[in-house]
Amino acid sequence: MGIFDRLSQLLRSNINDLISRAEDPEKMLTQILADMRSQLAKAKQQVASAIADEKRLRDQADAEYKQAEDWERRAMLAVQENRDDLAKQALVRQGEHAANAQQLEQTWEAHRLETEKLKNSLRDLNDKIEEAKRKKNLLVARQRRAQAQKRIAETMSSLSEKSAFEAFSRMEERIETNERQLKAATEIDEEFSGDTLQREFKQLERGSNAVGVDQRLLALKQKMGMLPAGGSAPAKQLGAGDDETVSAEIEDATDDEKHAH
Repeated sequence: MGIFDRLSQLLRSNINDLISRAEDPEKMLTQILADMRSQLAKAKQQVASAIADEKRLRDQADAEYKQAEDWERRAMLAVQENRDDLAKQALVRQGEHAANAQQLEQTWEAHRLETEKLKNSLRDLNDKIEEAKRKKNLLVARQRRAQAQKRIAETMSSLSEKSAFEAFSRMEERIETNERQLKAATEIDEEFSGDTLQREFKQLERGSNAVGVDQRLLALKQKMGMLPAGGSAPAKQLGAGDDETVSAEIEDATDDEKHAH
């Protein structure tokens, strides 16, 4: 099983566990992204180790090639010095290093191909994490929008109930009662407190209003013929006894004048 196969299996296991016990989608998605980033960091370390191994194999193969070239030059030097025996030994060494170099070359080539695959897988994993991050933001926005719509629906449902409107009516009635009580208290304060001079003038105004009513009553009685023109109610209401006394006094004065003549 490769590095990324193990990572994928681990991620699937973690994600399935999170989904099975998820209560908050936003927290779940955030945790999944955190796990993916953690696995990405581990994958980077492993890919870096694979790249280091590849470079070591390349260096070892190059070193064997160099050794083969060196022994070939030595064999040529031995031939120039008519030392075929040394030339043969040098060629044997040259062959050994060349064989090792070829074997290391093959191993390096295979390792290089695997390393390239790991690099591509690492890039794919990084791209998937970035895509998951974008999807997470979209999903979180959709989740929040759904929650907001749910709260609005619940609020509208509660407002549509009769009890909610009754509560508003009771509150309105209470406010109106408080307003009436406040007006009454204000009138009492104005009546029994404040400027004394202003209250006295108000009493005078009420008295003058009463006099005006009496005058209108006399005018009405005169209009109805109940009072002589220019007469006044108090004079009319002195009583019949007073009129008789005056008439008697006039008759006595007349009799005295007759006797004198």
